Amino acid sequence: MSTSILEQEINEQPLAIQRLLDNETEHVRRLAASLRGRFDYVLIAARGTSDNAARYAQYAFGVYNRLPVALATPSLFTLYDRPPLLNGALVVGISQSGQSPDIGAVISEARRQGRPTLAITNDPASPLAQAAEEVIPLHAGPERAIAATKTYTTSLTTLALLSAALAADEQRYAQLRQLPDLMRQTLTGLAPLMARAERYRYMGHCVVIGRGYNFATAFEIALKIKELTRAVAEPYSSADFRHGPIAMVGRGFPTLVVAPTDTVADDLRSLVSDLKDLGAELLVISEDEVLLSQAQLPLPLPPHIPAWLTPLVAVLPGQCFSLALAQAKGLNPDQPVGLKKVTETL
Repeated sequence: MSTSILEQEINEQPLAIQRLLDNETEHVRRLAASLRGRFDYVLIAARGTSDNAARYAQYAFGVYNRLPVALATPSLFTLYDRPPLLNGALVVGISQSGQSPDIGAVISEARRQGRPTLAITNDPASPLAQAAEEVIPLHAGPERAIAATKTYTTSLTTLALLSAALAADEQRYAQLRQLPDLMRQTLTGLAPLMARAERYRYMGHCVVIGRGYNFATAFEIALKIKELTRAVAEPYSSADFRHGPIAMVGRGFPTLVVAPTDTVADDLRSLVSDLKDLGAELLVISEDEVLLSQAQLPLPLPPHIPAWLTPLVAVLPGQCFSLALAQAKGLNPDQPVGLKKVTETL
């Protein structure tokens, strides 16, 4: 079987992250210095995969910078023409293409209100980049597959880098430099497991569960499963899942749990135990051998990943699983039905 474009781009991610860090670390240091004291919270405008990256920022900036992070409602700026007052906000637009008018509208209005604005995009010449006061290019290189992979992980890296820079945290800079090797280790370890995705060829629905930093990962993996395999995949935090949706689970119900070792690990271990008792079909992303041993499909991570960076590594098994399942179903992973690379919404 020939290698798909998507598979090539999944495997390019360690190099893309290295390129981003090499090109933008000093720029982001200077940018952070210029932003300190100019804002009290962060408002992020994004859609799709970029919106999932914004969910990661809610935890990274919350834990390390003590900053509230809100997700913008672009329709207020476009269809309703009633933009909120943005006093105290740093307004960030995230878009791989930089083409969507609604994200640009949020940035333009923020700039009109005199707020600091930042575009994070793979196209530094895009309308979004032109609308913003500052731009951080993703350096992901051309992304030809419809489903975003390397622009997602480079967006996460950019947000992680900005968080570290705002805190002037040298230890976290050093941890960021470990990422390319951690990602390579993960991808190498996953390769022999992907043939087992055939087991899920007739899967029509599943849930994806994470919490904390990896709440974003649950959303992104669920999106990739939907885009690539046409299965209905619903993302949940482990806390929200216990508040009702767990009633769906019966024998053989596919449940993917993102459970790297961090502050929320005990909660996820407890949930996995309960799901096993309910007879769920468990797919587990973790470095915890006990958790992996409870899964029908264990998806291992390397040990010793800094907790705040686990989303950059833990998403890789989800990307690879979605690709392998699409191929097992006879679907084209490079051109999912009904999708296009650049989506422009108002």
